[in-house]
Amino acid sequence: MNKAELVTSIAEKSGLTKKDAEAALNAFMKSVEEALAKDDKVQLVGFGTFDVRERKERKGRNPRNPEEVIAIPASKAPVFKAGKALKELVNL
Repeated sequence: MNKAELVTSIAEKSGLTKKDAEAALNAFMKSVEEALAKDDKVQLVGFGTFDVRERKERKGRNPRNPEEVIAIPASKAPVFKAGKALKELVNL
């Protein structure tokens, strides 16, 4: 499902117009982005949690020259952990 299909689905299920559904989806995504940028966690009970995890600096290999060892710098990565209800629904 792409964004356009998701907007259509939201509009059908909520009774909103596609324009309003897209605005609501964009507002949701922007709110999650802003929270994660501030290292906050977004928890939606029954659905899941959006969080930021720290990745340590590590050594890796240059794919073009496997002999060369390169340092991969530490970084932050956004992650999503599915909630119990969502996991159960997917595993039916």
